[in-house]
Amino acid sequence: MFHLIANAANAPLVSIDSAIALLTLTAMEIVLGIDNVVFIAILVGRLPGNQRDKARRLGLGLAMGIRILLLLTISWVMGLTAPIFSLPKVAGLSEAVRDISGRDIILIVGGLFLMAKATFEIHEKIEGEDQGASATAGRPRAVSAFGKIIVQILLLDVVFSLDSVITAVGMSNQIAIMIAAVVIAVGVMLVFAGAVSGFVEKHPTIKMLALSFLILIG
Repeated sequence: MFHLIANAANAPLVSIDSAIALLTLTAMEIVLGIDNVVFIAILVGRLPGNQRDKARRLGLGLAMGIRILLLLTISWVMGLTAPIFSLPKVAGLSEAVRDISGRDIILIVGGLFLMAKATFEIHEKIEGEDQGASATAGRPRAVSAFGKIIVQILLLDVVFSLDSVITAVGMSNQIAIMIAAVVIAVGVMLVFAGAVSGFVEKHPTIKMLALSFLILIG
């Protein structure tokens, strides 16, 4: 982290190179944040209408906060890439593939959670409503608790943010530019998050495709 701060202190923040780095990092953060926006859109769809905007803003705000925090503790984050243990030798697996780091473990757990959550949502959308139709006739459908949704968003924010930050470090050595890119990208996502959520909710086919996309990301 100290060499990044030193380089940032010696490098001018306003220059052509800095502008290119900022634009590149911002574009990358937006692209990497698409899955985050889709996941939030699907989760907040389970909340009452008056809580959805608040949940979206809070979810993306948490994503921004986590990424900035990880950037400020970059030495610890990069330490997660060091191998912790190695898998047994198997034909076709290189040493680099067999080495498992802390980052790998976090991404594996996050990927499994994402796959399980998306599969559960697909099951409930296709089978849950039909099977429970007779039992729930005349009763309003229960909605998920606000706090539970935020916790799920927070867990996935950590996973999405970790890979985003590690990628950003490989593209720039100025923490100020990386933080600025995160803030701008989250601002762009906040502008379009409501439209994305509304579109996904109005079109069941798009929701199924979005959930399938999340399984693929997982």
